Amino acid sequence: MPDHSGAAEPVATPPPPAAESPQSEVPQWPAEDPAPNRRFLVFSLLVLVSAVTAACLVSWWLPSYPRPQLIWIGLLLALGFLIAEQLAINIDVRSGVSWSISFCEIPLVIGLFVAPFEVVLAAHLAAGVGTLLVRRVHDRILYNAGAMIFEICSAFATLTLVNQLLGGFGPSWAGVIAGALVAPLSSTLLALVCVRILGRRMRVGAAVRLVLRTLVLGMVNASAGVIGYQVAVHAESGAPLLVLALSGLSALYLAYSGMLREQRDLEALSEVSLIVARAGHQAAAKPSLGVSESARVEQSTDDEWQVIADRIKDQLGAARVVLRLRFDAQQPLHTVVSGEDLPAEMYGVDATGSRADALLRLPGSQVRHFRRGDAAPEIRHALMRRGADEALVVPLRSGSHLLGIVEAHDKLSRWRGFGRPDVRLIGTMASHLATAMDNRRLLATLRHDAYHDPLTGLLNRLGFRRAAGDQLRRHPDSVVLRIDLDVLATVSDALGYAWSDRMVVAAGRRLRDELGSAVALARLEGGAFAALLVDTDDDRAHAIAERLRASVAAPYPVDRLTVEAGSVVGYSTPKSLEGESLAADVDVDALLQRADVALRAARSSGDNVRVYLPTMGQIFLRRFQLVTQFRQALETGQVKVHYQPKVALPSRQVLGVEALVRWRHPEFGKLDPDEFVPAVEAAGLIDALTGFVMDQSLIRVRKWLDRGLRISAAVNLSVRSLDDAAFPDRVAEALDRHGVPPELLTLELTESGVMADPQRALPVLRRLHALGVVLAVDDFGTGYSSLAYLRQLPVDEVKIDKSFVLGMGTDLGDHAVVRSIVELGHSLGLTVVAEGVEEDVARDQLAAMGCDVAQGYLISRPLSESRLEAWLQARTMQAKGLRDETVLTLLS
Repeated sequence: MPDHSGAAEPVATPPPPAAESPQSEVPQWPAEDPAPNRRFLVFSLLVLVSAVTAACLVSWWLPSYPRPQLIWIGLLLALGFLIAEQLAINIDVRSGVSWSISFCEIPLVIGLFVAPFEVVLAAHLAAGVGTLLVRRVHDRILYNAGAMIFEICSAFATLTLVNQLLGGFGPSWAGVIAGALVAPLSSTLLALVCVRILGRRMRVGAAVRLVLRTLVLGMVNASAGVIGYQVAVHAESGAPLLVLALSGLSALYLAYSGMLREQRDLEALSEVSLIVARAGHQAAAKPSLGVSESARVEQSTDDEWQVIADRIKDQLGAARVVLRLRFDAQQPLHTVVSGEDLPAEMYGVDATGSRADALLRLPGSQVRHFRRGDAAPEIRHALMRRGADEALVVPLRSGSHLLGIVEAHDKLSRWRGFGRPDVRLIGTMASHLATAMDNRRLLATLRHDAYHDPLTGLLNRLGFRRAAGDQLRRHPDSVVLRIDLDVLATVSDALGYAWSDRMVVAAGRRLRDELGSAVALARLEGGAFAALLVDTDDDRAHAIAERLRASVAAPYPVDRLTVEAGSVVGYSTPKSLEGESLAADVDVDALLQRADVALRAARSSGDNVRVYLPTMGQIFLRRFQLVTQFRQALETGQVKVHYQPKVALPSRQVLGVEALVRWRHPEFGKLDPDEFVPAVEAAGLIDALTGFVMDQSLIRVRKWLDRGLRISAAVNLSVRSLDDAAFPDRVAEALDRHGVPPELLTLELTESGVMADPQRALPVLRRLHALGVVLAVDDFGTGYSSLAYLRQLPVDEVKIDKSFVLGMGTDLGDHAVVRSIVELGHSLGLTVVAEGVEEDVARDQLAAMGCDVAQGYLISRPLSESRLEAWLQARTMQAKGLRDETVLTLLS
């Protein structure tokens, strides 16, 4: 018979909570249950009053005569109604109606044959109302009692009318069949009216199908009841035969119903598992990038969790299923509801804090079954707030972490509540969901770690590429900024990495505060950050860049000190690409690379903020070409060594030459060493350049030796050479290979290069000095000017920087500096070389000061090997020295 309790189930409205102080630790609950739905209560009273009136009329119309055996008949009928209802198969209709195949028509048919109206009515009411009382389903008693009375009244009225119409013609069971069919039909129609009264909608097609199914099942059950009665009454030993048949059918039915329930449960579990697996794959494919991560996760997963909630509700036959899920440990529980809506106040509850709820604070992960009538006060209060009489509650946990809670409220059945199969099913589903939530949490952690910087929590380079790429596709007019913090190496060396890491975290926090949470911000590496500004013009981008630089460069408190930080910003906009091809898509990497070029240009020019210009890209592209083509240039003879003579003062004897590298590029022409040497050094090719220049210089010295000339060659060293412990071995091998005495090789190193890390450079310098190689400090006076270190260095000469020599004729300060360096060098026993001598006055002043060697354009420009030979022949005269060697003296 169709069950209308789901449609007629009241919606309980809790009363306002008792006044309570926010600091109160002892909650107070209302003493009485909330009032049921008023419309349903009125409708239930109307149904009951109408049913009682109809029962009185039918009892007056069909008088009966009491017999002693009627008591036993009534008890047997009540037992039959009770058994029939307990064997019911429930089918839940999504509109809120639960359809139950209950076999109640079979005992009803028997009652129509053997008992008067009052006995059948009493038996039906006793079985039905008694079951409701035992189940503590108090809010449905009035309506269901009225429906039961209407069923028996309509059955007996139909039986009497059909028998009167037939007038003895036809089978005697025709009226019984008709009455047994009308009974469930009346309750079905009453349930449809109830659906309408409660304001719910049910399609006409669904209502018609429900009525037709009721008639079909009623016909089957009524026919079975009639056949059973006829066999029991008219067949020989029919009663025992009927008992045997019913026992076998009951056994088959129980086995089939159990198998059907298990099959449906397995189907539901399989469907939920597939949904969870599909949702997990979809979640794994989505990058975890934004700062408002949990909100987007909730929005993107609402649909899939809603399907899961709907499936659990349908399988359990519950009026409502509530999933409370925690996507983020820092966020409150997210609520998904299937079925009847929750009261508004129940969406914001949580397991802890001032809004903690009793059903959300349950320990463990096992299923709890609560009924309002026998629950503890706090549980009873929680059920009342939800408008539920019965609930299955199971926490979802991973270890000690609460991942969520599953709640199922009120079974959609007229007589039965949640049973063991329901408890077992929701427990299994909850285990699947807990595993799924734990896997999603693990995936979220892995995604976060893959796309975020572990130190600052900002995006990393990969995360910035993906997050900014999505926005660039929607907003092509965007700007990428590159911000560098410049003091980290100094802080790390002085105080350790922990303090530099704290500065990086503080810088990231300052940038986030300035830009807000909606801007994609990343830490690329070290103290380098990047940000994407969406829909920003040039002026606004420059203003933001200045503000960010000022914020990052503000002093940092570090270990009871205040560190003044340096910061440089470079940024790139699509408008800066004028003159280049705009047809190609501008992606994140392109903008980031251009911003990096602008930043390096700003650092080299001394600016704080620079925007990318196409010319910058051309400069760096040219530098890249030079680096990649350098080895080939060495092999093909594009790189040559030129020599600038050095003469003694005041004797003008040619003592040596300085080897200077020159590169004539087939595309770019003559290249200045200041352009390609730093690029070669930065690319790690400086050893190849040093080795090439040293080999060419030693070859030239060897040729001079073969002619009886002792002319030394000076080769410039890079700081990288002083970091190589094997460099002295390579120098010694080169001297032996070319047969050149070590005193004819001078290695020039910059003062700043030595002083940058003297402890590392000193062992290499001592080994070179032990070989007999002459060591010279180049550009002296422009570096660290650490005189104490100079005294410790194993050097033989110092070279006064040409910036002082060029100005000494007109600037008294430069003149004083040069004099001081000459005196200092002599006091330390060093040879003093002045470079940049371009005037006779400067030469004469240097000679007067006692400077040992002069080098500059006054003597000669750097010359190629052939031109140097011509210069020596034209500008010098040969004479025999004290050791019978040939001495070259510069002509005036």
